[in-house]
Amino acid sequence: MPSLIAYNQSLIDLLLLFTGLGISGMLIYVNIISIIEKEYRASGIALVFSTVFFVPFLFLYLYDFPYKDIVSVSLLVIVYSAIILLFLPIRPKIKKGFQIPKEKHDERNVMFSRNELKPGTKQFDSYYLNNADKKYLDDKFREKPGLLSPDSSMYHPFSFASAHANLEVIEALKPIVNGPVAEQEIDIEPSKISNYLKTWSKKLGAHSVGITELKDYHLYSHKGRGDLYGKEISNKQKYAIAITIEMNNEMMQTAPKGSVIMESTQQYLSSGTIALQLAYFIRNLGYSARAHIDGNYELICPLVARDAGLGEIGRMGLLMTPKLGPRIRIAVITTDIPLVIDKRKDFSSVIDFCGICKKCADVCPSSSISFNQREEIKGVLRWKINSEACFTYWGTTGTDCGRCMVVCPYSHPNNFMHNFIRWGINNSYIFRRFALYMDDLFYGRKPKSRKLPLWIGV
Repeated sequence: MPSLIAYNQSLIDLLLLFTGLGISGMLIYVNIISIIEKEYRASGIALVFSTVFFVPFLFLYLYDFPYKDIVSVSLLVIVYSAIILLFLPIRPKIKKGFQIPKEKHDERNVMFSRNELKPGTKQFDSYYLNNADKKYLDDKFREKPGLLSPDSSMYHPFSFASAHANLEVIEALKPIVNGPVAEQEIDIEPSKISNYLKTWSKKLGAHSVGITELKDYHLYSHKGRGDLYGKEISNKQKYAIAITIEMNNEMMQTAPKGSVIMESTQQYLSSGTIALQLAYFIRNLGYSARAHIDGNYELICPLVARDAGLGEIGRMGLLMTPKLGPRIRIAVITTDIPLVIDKRKDFSSVIDFCGICKKCADVCPSSSISFNQREEIKGVLRWKINSEACFTYWGTTGTDCGRCMVVCPYSHPNNFMHNFIRWGINNSYIFRRFALYMDDLFYGRKPKSRKLPLWIGV
């Protein structure tokens, strides 16, 4: 009997050592990844925890004392019960996770369109005659220096000039979003061409690609920008291809400094270029195709991307993707080439996580993001963004801010550690709450903006 007890105690001791080393090793891994990501607060906490959590296991392994077996077993039960509890696939149904908008949006009401209205013009007078409630709010942002202004608070000559260059190239691309279609229509097998378009897009630099049927509610009711201002939109094409492009994490971590608008406009350009390439390719096969790029949209890209299975609309009103969160830019191609539609994925975990997180609302410099739960707006349950306050802040800084994006726990780099956490968030109601607490602990509830990368200049 004594030998059996000794044997059991030896197994318990080995399990203690294995568990302690496992926890400590995991935290050292977090420490290393955090150093690589320049997240020094997280690396320091992980290093301290790797020691703190290992000590009790090492002590129990090395020393004998009364009731050691009871203490050892109790500790092991607590640890493994906690692990099991965290990863139990508990997924309560989220009320009204996916809803179809009942009304079209008018692009003339979008802040970018309103910003382009010039006082004293016919369009300016006509818009505010019909939308008098917006005049006072819009006059506030017109008092600010404006995006990329040398008088703005975040003015930086190199990054602002780079962003200007990106926007000027995008402007040059706007006239070619549509074009003539080859006379001969090539026979197409939907599954093959769908796979080809997705694979090629990713080779060109897209992060994710999805295909959906083009719905009426995807489209704006009227154009709000450019020469076609006020024109009613009619698009009878059957399919929409949505592509996302990653925005560089290091560039975005400086938000709201100049590198943010530099990176943002760069990825608007990159996504637009890929969309144009796909549109030209499809037209060469004898099918119509239109690219929807920055400043020349006929539709709402996040709605299309959501229905194409690429993510869900979160608290900040942006598309939340599974591996990059909102740290992406989107472009869309509408076409009548036969394609295979992707099934819409269940991203109700995003709705639940955004419901409890509120980190973006906490850090928003303009208080534009709601702390409340979703509300029904025009028949759709969603979070309402104060776009006027947001855009007014942009006009002050001269950049498109980005603070909400970079603090989002979904926006961490696309690597094994963060993808594992994102998997846990998607898998378990309990893990979501634990992950949020740990994100606040390791990265801070209100992380500070980083300095501009050295190569951009002081």
